[in-house]
Amino acid sequence: MVQQIIIADDHPLFRAALRQAVSQALPDADMIEVESIKTLQESVEEHPDADLVLLDLNMPGAHGFSGLVFMRGQYPGLPVVVVSGSEELQVVRRSIDYGASGFIPKSASLPTITEAIQDVLEGEIWLPDGVAEKVERMQADVTDFSDKLASLTPQQFRVLGMLSEGMLNKQIAFDLEVSEATVKAHITAVFRKLGVRNRTQAVIAIQQMEIDPSDTSLSGT
Repeated sequence: MVQQIIIADDHPLFRAALRQAVSQALPDADMIEVESIKTLQESVEEHPDADLVLLDLNMPGAHGFSGLVFMRGQYPGLPVVVVSGSEELQVVRRSIDYGASGFIPKSASLPTITEAIQDVLEGEIWLPDGVAEKVERMQADVTDFSDKLASLTPQQFRVLGMLSEGMLNKQIAFDLEVSEATVKAHITAVFRKLGVRNRTQAVIAIQQMEIDPSDTSLSGT
């Protein structure tokens, strides 16, 4: 059976590197490339039986960990591996706490990325050598807000992303090809689920998902 791997990264060169790693791990894999959270959502909806998502945290439409939290909430059966240039231990810890099946540093070698993909597809949680022990000693960092964020529907998540970009209701309606009344209904639902009262509070709340690493890198102690 052909396995479907979704590569979600907005950098073409790194998508190419990931494509090469997937080809080595799974020569017959069907690879789908996306460059934003919006196209990732569309791809997952179009390919509900996908086997793995390789996810860059810093993509258009994402606020740090928000894309990961959303994916784990809406598609709990789909493994997501974070592939990130932010290699601080706190980022690794939060990725695992928010449900990632692994964390691959963008500095990893091609054979290492290939190994990680193979291990995750076999049901393992993959972390770089020596990192698991360090991460286990760190305090878990899951917030109540992450559960609220995970409860949003795909359309509500899109609307929240547009609100955080400062878009007006009519602009959101135009982009989503819906009426302003529908947008207002989505916004009301978003506010209710997040426990906020207005746009400003919603934007401040989602900033909790931003990457705010400690000073300790993967190579540190």
